[in-house]
Amino acid sequence: MTVLRWQLAATAALALAAGVLAGVHGALSALAGGLVSISAGLAAAFVASRGDTKSAGGVLVGALRAEGVKIGLIAILLWLVLQTYPDVVVIAFIASFMVTVLIFAMAFFVRDP
Repeated sequence: MTVLRWQLAATAALALAAGVLAGVHGALSALAGGLVSISAGLAAAFVASRGDTKSAGGVLVGALRAEGVKIGLIAILLWLVLQTYPDVVVIAFIASFMVTVLIFAMAFFVRDP
């Protein structure tokens, strides 16, 4: 939950900054970039939590399946936003996406209280 809160806070901050610098489309683009990463991470967590494995191999397969879902969903959502939002501010969109992906990658080092 801590990492999700950080992702949401970073997305909000980047949307605010992009809104100031590039207007409404900048804010919406940054919001979309953050939401792509957040939604893919949530989908991966859902897939990983559904596994009922009792062996190390099963855990590994479940983790790989979850990662595959995350990568596939990221690719689809990035394409979808770039194809359907003609006024996307690409720099804000990609920057917000990259920041939230990096925050998600740091989840391994964060302990929830």
